Amino acid sequence: MEALLFLAHRIPYPPNKGDKIRSWHLLEHLAARYRVSLGCFVDDAADWQYLDKLRAVCQDVHAVALEPSKAKLRSLKALASRRSLTQDYYRDDGLKAWADDFYRRNPNAPTLVFSSAMAQFAKAEGQGRKVIDFVDIDSDKWRQYAANKHWPMSWLYRREGYCLLQYERAIAAKFDASLFVSQAEAAMFEQLAPDSVGRIGYFNNGVDADYFSPHRSYDNPYPEHAHAIVFTGAMDYWPNVDAVLWFAEQVFPKLRERHPQALFCVVGARPEVRVKALASRPGIVVTGMVPDVRPYLAHADIAVAPLRIARGIQNKVLEAMAMAKTVVVTPQALEGINAMPGKELLLVEDARQHVSVISAFLTHPDARLGLAARRKVENDYGWEANLARVDGLLRPPGTQADASSTQAGATVTTP
Repeated sequence: MEALLFLAHRIPYPPNKGDKIRSWHLLEHLAARYRVSLGCFVDDAADWQYLDKLRAVCQDVHAVALEPSKAKLRSLKALASRRSLTQDYYRDDGLKAWADDFYRRNPNAPTLVFSSAMAQFAKAEGQGRKVIDFVDIDSDKWRQYAANKHWPMSWLYRREGYCLLQYERAIAAKFDASLFVSQAEAAMFEQLAPDSVGRIGYFNNGVDADYFSPHRSYDNPYPEHAHAIVFTGAMDYWPNVDAVLWFAEQVFPKLRERHPQALFCVVGARPEVRVKALASRPGIVVTGMVPDVRPYLAHADIAVAPLRIARGIQNKVLEAMAMAKTVVVTPQALEGINAMPGKELLLVEDARQHVSVISAFLTHPDARLGLAARRKVENDYGWEANLARVDGLLRPPGTQADASSTQAGATVTTP
């Protein structure tokens, strides 16, 4: 088997949050085809226990501890230059030396970079193919953050959005292929990086429909007779925090007036202080980390994704759909998901629509929407079919593997 370098900004295990779900399935897919050397950062002390799991899949694993407080201080050096803060946040001489050693031993090996921050460790020269999975357009998230913050953070985030976009464009110009999480995300980046059109594509996230199955028996975590409204996601991630706080302030009190048994359950690890404080309000539960999210989805009356800031595909939406739940989404949460509003999920925009739509469903539940959502996931969001798009991009043009990948639906024109 051929060697391959896989670089990820966060240890790709366990697959318990959006980026780690995608990176783990991508790594597992490639490890069945290559001798993978994995270089990654570990920003959660609890994740060090999973190195043996990764070593069982990879030939070599080089993991670097990342302390967010120190990394933030280090990133401030970028303010004296035109670099993005992201680049300096993830800068590490030891990881760079390890990657350089890999290239010395495997000069023609392909490279898969997961997220723009890790491109700085990939060798610019050489014969090996270089593919980057940007996942989503990180620079645009910083732009959205800037629009929702006051000075000086608005200035800092706006600067980061600008500098990171210049870096993303430079990466795309040097790499053989740049991938995103959805067709919509890829199309947007083509507008931002027109010089790289023809080398920009996507592969959708998948869902393990067998794991997220509504056909298993799960213990009910909710009080009897509760009308459970569930939100799932990492609760130290600002777009999730913003969504939950907004829903708790603008939507849920009005729902409780109409439905006194309504329960808003926030399920996700590392809840921020403001999210924890919501648990003191009537009808709101904040779980923190749970061993299994499926019981909370299985026994919920409805799932919500009231995101106001988002990029890429929301796994929380796909997982709830796989569990045959009716999901209420904002346009931001729907972006990139090929599902039909009104038939496979419910689309709303403002607080008034949230109250009206959720209240109507709680009054007259209808399982048909959830069943249609489950079928959509089964038909369109299998991991193996989506990951097949990557295979040929790591091979030189004209090889058999390259041709078979193109037939499987790769959207990048191989130069």
